[in-house]
Amino acid sequence: MRLVRIGLGCIDTTVGAFCENTDRAIAMAREMSADNVTVGILPEQAIGGYPVEDLIQWQGFVERQWPQLERFARETADLPTAFVIGVSVLHMGLRYNCAATVAGGAIRALTPKEKLPTYNIFYEGRTLSHGVPWEVSQVNGIPFGDLVIRFDFGTIGPEVCEDLWSPEGPTGRRAYSGAELICNASASPFRLGVLQTRRELIATRAADYQCCIAYANLLGANDGIIFDGGGYVNQNGKWVLDAPRWTPGFAAVTVDLDRTTRLRAETTTWRDDAEAFLAAHPLVATIDVPATEFSTAEGRVALTYPVPANGSFFLPESPPRPSSRELFFEEILDALALGVGDYFEKSRVFRKIGVSLSGGRDSLLTLLIAYRYASKVRPDDPGSLLQAFTMPSRFSSEETQRAAETICRELGVPLTVVPIEEAFARELAATEAMLAPGEMVTELTKQNIQARIRAERMWNWSNSSGGLFLQTGNMSEKSVGYTTIGGDLEGALGVLANVPKTIVMALLDYLAEKTGYEGIRLVLAKPPGPELAPNQRGEEELMPFPVLDACFHLFAAEKLLPEEVIEALVVMFPDASREQIRQWVEKFTRLFLGSIFKWVQAPISLHIGTLDLDRERALQLPVVQSREWAAIESPEPVIAEPGRAKRGAS
Repeated sequence: MRLVRIGLGCIDTTVGAFCENTDRAIAMAREMSADNVTVGILPEQAIGGYPVEDLIQWQGFVERQWPQLERFARETADLPTAFVIGVSVLHMGLRYNCAATVAGGAIRALTPKEKLPTYNIFYEGRTLSHGVPWEVSQVNGIPFGDLVIRFDFGTIGPEVCEDLWSPEGPTGRRAYSGAELICNASASPFRLGVLQTRRELIATRAADYQCCIAYANLLGANDGIIFDGGGYVNQNGKWVLDAPRWTPGFAAVTVDLDRTTRLRAETTTWRDDAEAFLAAHPLVATIDVPATEFSTAEGRVALTYPVPANGSFFLPESPPRPSSRELFFEEILDALALGVGDYFEKSRVFRKIGVSLSGGRDSLLTLLIAYRYASKVRPDDPGSLLQAFTMPSRFSSEETQRAAETICRELGVPLTVVPIEEAFARELAATEAMLAPGEMVTELTKQNIQARIRAERMWNWSNSSGGLFLQTGNMSEKSVGYTTIGGDLEGALGVLANVPKTIVMALLDYLAEKTGYEGIRLVLAKPPGPELAPNQRGEEELMPFPVLDACFHLFAAEKLLPEEVIEALVVMFPDASREQIRQWVEKFTRLFLGSIFKWVQAPISLHIGTLDLDRERALQLPVVQSREWAAIESPEPVIAEPGRAKRGAS
């Protein structure tokens, strides 16, 4: 037996907080070593924080990480544990995203990331340089490049995040060159559905290359990007560790690396592939760390063979698991609460969190998410971190007012009622005075005036109290411009800006079942609508929300033309006529393409999927464009009508 204990460290970092990040890494390293961990993996860019975006262009931003890496090495010198930790490195004027191998007080190797994602939310190809296969040089006297590192316990192959996601990445090359344990330092953002993809990917790579893969992921949120932490160890296709997500800490497991060696000898396909590869390519360079310089065995308690907790090597363990529905909703809620909390804490400019309640679904869910975060940091009095407001006008119903008061009472969140009727009448009169003879204030303007008064008051509260003003609008209504510039589009952070309306409603149904809050029931009892005009209902002014979300997915995510969207919706909504569906698709396309100018003015938003409306992230569309390309049956150019604003608070 060759027993090795693998530790996966999960830390929450802040971009640019080098000392603080390194302190956390050192503390985690000591905790892992105290648990007899042989090799510990910490996340990608654990020292500098992630994503660094264009900060990497400041040479000093990169240079100042090196002393912290050296400090990490010094302060872990007495530990009989080898570590892999993420750091940025300068080399020959270029910037690299590296995995540093540290052991015995020394930086043993620097392994640059080869695969630089430049899609969706990632922009690494703009500023970083690729690691080059088989290339080896030195940085500050430290081996730098395509390397495997041999210790007394075995041989590791460090790599960084995306390198694992490509079948042409370095994993196979290093495994064929002797690496038994691939140590992947990762910062993989949370996205709905990504968990299963990660698991399948890691299992596939570990089985294909007959190696043990240890994957440690970053935790926390920076701007709108959310990292769920956790990690995995898979040995030659067999799962041996699934680390907890959404919480800092570490998880560890003991594996027998002789099992990896044995399976390589037994698996003829792997042997054939390795022989063919090595016949055509050189070995990856190996860095030897002599046991005289560093040994993981010195002073360490002997590890015990990993036996199954249920006492059977043949029967599967069956831990209770939540339903797929519960898991889906809890992941979204955990992600959004973490996003709100880290934005609030890491910005270091806010003292409390504020939500403007309309009595509608979006603002209610936003408050519940903020409360979820507050319950973790102030479990005895979460309401003390929050402040809610309601600003009724002549169009606000008694039902929505009662709903807002009820939920705040149930949560223990202070609620301030500040009517806007006087301000609305005053602003309406001022607008009328600005118009030329014959011009009239439109009904749409009257709606937007209310929304803008509410937003202005929230900003004034924020400026005076140091409060974080949360924007509450959802992705579906944002996609078609059913929102007001200077009104409900305002806020410091968009909590639901990338959450479809159908998901908002489903989450509230779930929370109503789970919590039994009367305030949620009262909100759900009333059809959704902004209450900026008499008897206003969102689905009547737009279209049914399931149809809207289907149009959004098919057109914006699947990139189908309107004619193709129609064909899909005919199948999806058989009770609607083809003509009705055609009208819905035409309306969606017109509103969607005419609302891009609004998206670019929206605040930073939290990301939970592969599609969103943050122009700096996932869906980058020109503001100025003709709609001719998306016309259903119109070969001649379509003259764009002026963008139309719609609705206020929700």
